[in-house]
Amino acid sequence: MRYLPLTADERQDMLKVIGAKSVDDFYQDVPEAARLKGTVPGLPDHMTEFEVERHLTKLASKNTSASESAFFVGCGAYKHHVPATVDHIIQRSEFLTTYTPYQPEIAQGTLQTLFEFQTQVAELAAMDVANASMYDGSTGCGEAALMACRATRRKKVILSGGLHPHYAQVTQTVCAAQGIEVVQLPVGVDDELALAEAVDDETACVIGQSPNIFGTVTDLSPVAEAAHEKKALFVSVFTEAVALGLVPPPGEMGADIAVGEGQSIGNSLNFGGPYVGLFAATQKLMRQMPGRLCGETVDADGKRGYVLTLSTREQHIRRDKATSNICTNSGLCTLAFTTHMTLLGGKGLRQLAEINHEKTCQLADGLEGIEGVEILTPRFFNEFAFRVPMNAYDALQGLLDRDVVGGVRASRLYPDEADLSNVILCAATECTSDEDIALYVQSLKEILQ
Repeated sequence: MRYLPLTADERQDMLKVIGAKSVDDFYQDVPEAARLKGTVPGLPDHMTEFEVERHLTKLASKNTSASESAFFVGCGAYKHHVPATVDHIIQRSEFLTTYTPYQPEIAQGTLQTLFEFQTQVAELAAMDVANASMYDGSTGCGEAALMACRATRRKKVILSGGLHPHYAQVTQTVCAAQGIEVVQLPVGVDDELALAEAVDDETACVIGQSPNIFGTVTDLSPVAEAAHEKKALFVSVFTEAVALGLVPPPGEMGADIAVGEGQSIGNSLNFGGPYVGLFAATQKLMRQMPGRLCGETVDADGKRGYVLTLSTREQHIRRDKATSNICTNSGLCTLAFTTHMTLLGGKGLRQLAEINHEKTCQLADGLEGIEGVEILTPRFFNEFAFRVPMNAYDALQGLLDRDVVGGVRASRLYPDEADLSNVILCAATECTSDEDIALYVQSLKEILQ
């Protein structure tokens, strides 16, 4: 892309047409205290290309590589093995360089991969229909809340105390813009009863998660029943897609809407993104779904073809009729998901889930044998919370000094919860070796001595 700077005269001509005296007029809504005076402190005026490259390389060297350490971080982003086939497929030019098909029917290959993705997501969640993806799980959760309010014509959303706090924050933000009341239940490791009891006649939807932020696997069927008794909807959230190889999927628990993060399948950690949001619902709610829906049909000659069956975003229809302002689908990430899921199949996904659970049980058994350590999560898949007899930050720093990335301290997610200052959330996957687990256990023993 060429960079064509404007001359001072050209800038003045543009400002004159717009009716502005200077560029500063565009920032009148920004408080004076928030405006930058002069240059950015500490940022040099200019550097050569070589100097920038050397500086960035030096900064990058400070990163701790997940592949070079015993890695036990989860909390919504998981280290799973991604087969080389996935990378090979998504780097093919017809996939890597394509973007949103604004004349969709001429992009049959793109539409077919999205159709296959939707089919896999719907089967994975045991739901009737899935869309062509969201940005990530958290934005999907927010969209689910808005969708439930449209469908029920109510404006109250109840969030589980076990819902991932990032998902809760995104949901609160999007709901606030629509004047929707959001009720956040207190932080809890196992709160399905409180969630069911919180539903009232004003509730549009109740949002629960299993496994939840503390790794607790819970049958949320009673929550769905309580919601339906009050003519509200139940939204089931998951942050670990691999878990659905073993635990009951949202559809089997009576979910009306299922949302989650698909990063675990086909997508690497990637320093936190891009990821891919999974979104599914019952057929009754299909026309309220955000984003787009690809469908299969036949042409005039009876040959199979693919079309955009549902286009409900602002770019396709009038804003007041749109169900969402989502701008695109995470196309390349959905393809990675679909490629990996195709390689696994149903049997492979179950086997992968079993390995994850076995590794985590092995880790929990090892940590539980350390004096002063208490496992807090009663039922887990591949992630759990445990308490240590010292500050969690200090414990994790000590582990990091021994090349063990031991997890996430709960106080980072809940800074206002004092009783979580010594709680750690950790995860194990098929990438966790027996040597990694042994190193974690031995290192924590040394730190606590």
